[in-house]
Amino acid sequence: MRTTRTSQGHGRVVVVTGASGGVGRATARAFAARGDTVALLARGREGLAAAADDVRRAGGEALVIGVDVSDAKAVEDAAQQIVDAYGRIDVWVNNAFTGVFAPFTEVAPDEFRRVTEVTYLGYVFGTRAALRHMLPRDRGTIVQVGSALAYRGIPLQSAYCGAKHAIQGFNESLRCELLHARSGVRTTMVQLPGLNTPQFDWVLNRMPGRARPVAPVYQPEVAARAIVHASTHARRREYWVGGSTAATLLANAIAPGLLDRYLARTNFDAQQDEGRPDGPANLWAPADGPHGQDFGAHGRFDDEATGDSPQQWASRNRGWMGAALTVGAGAALAARKLVRR
Repeated sequence: MRTTRTSQGHGRVVVVTGASGGVGRATARAFAARGDTVALLARGREGLAAAADDVRRAGGEALVIGVDVSDAKAVEDAAQQIVDAYGRIDVWVNNAFTGVFAPFTEVAPDEFRRVTEVTYLGYVFGTRAALRHMLPRDRGTIVQVGSALAYRGIPLQSAYCGAKHAIQGFNESLRCELLHARSGVRTTMVQLPGLNTPQFDWVLNRMPGRARPVAPVYQPEVAARAIVHASTHARRREYWVGGSTAATLLANAIAPGLLDRYLARTNFDAQQDEGRPDGPANLWAPADGPHGQDFGAHGRFDDEATGDSPQQWASRNRGWMGAALTVGAGAALAARKLVRR
C-alpha cells in the first residue's frame, strides 16, 4: 500500500533537475522560500545533500533523488517516486545539462552524443514524465530552462547550442499540441544570459584558457527569480532574462549575418580567461560525486556578476510597461500640440 505525504503548508510540489549546483541550486532555494516542497534531481551526491539542506533552511521540504536525466526509465521512476510521496507534481523545471567547450572538429562523436542526451533528451524525458502525471489532472506547469543560445549559436559550444535549439523547437511543438487539446497543463521557456555558475569549472574544456561566460555576467539568483515567476505565469510562451539576452536575440532577428561575423571575431576570446583548464569535467560522471565536493550555486565570477536585471523586471511587467509607454506617448503628443498653439 502506498503512503502519501502532504507537502508542508500550502506550497506546491516542484521538481528541479540539475538541482545540485548552479541555476538549479538557486532555483530550488527560491521555490523553498515560498514554502514549496522541492524534489531535487541530479547525479552528484555531495551537491544534492547540500541542496537539500539549503531547501530545508529556506523553509521548504526536500526530496533527494539521484538520477541521470539521459536515462528515460530512471526519470519516469523518479516522477513516480515523487507522486507516491506527495500525491502530485505541480511544477517540473527542466534544467540539467552538460557541455563541451571546444571547436566542433575537436569534439568526439560520443561526447557530442552525450551532451545531446543530457541537455536535450533529458528535457524530453523530464517533460514526458511530468505530463504522465499532469495530464490526467489537467493541471501543472513545465518550465524549460533555455538560453539566448536557443536562438543564436556561438562558437566553441556547438553541442550545447544544438541541444538548446532542439529544446526550443520541441517546446514550441508541445505547446501547440497542448493549446489544441485545450489542456490545463502549461509549458513555458526561460531564456538565460551568461551566469556566474560552477559549470565553467566542470565542463569538458579543450580551449587554451579557462572557460568563462560571455559578459555581462548575472548571478544565478536572477535566473531563479525568473524561473519561479514563469512557473506562476506560464501562459507566456517564454521569458527573456538579462539585457544581453534581449540584445542578442533582437540582433539575431535583424541582422544574423552580421552577428555571425561579430561572434567569429569576438567570442573565442570572450569565452576564455587566463590560466589552464583544471576542473573535473562532469561529462561522464558528476564532479560532486562520492569523492567530489559541493560546488554550490555560484561560480568564480562573484566580483563581476550582478544580481539585478532591469530588463527582467520589464519582461515580467510588460503589460504595465506597455500601458505606461502608451500614456507617456499620449502625454508627449498632447504637450507637443500645446506647444504648437
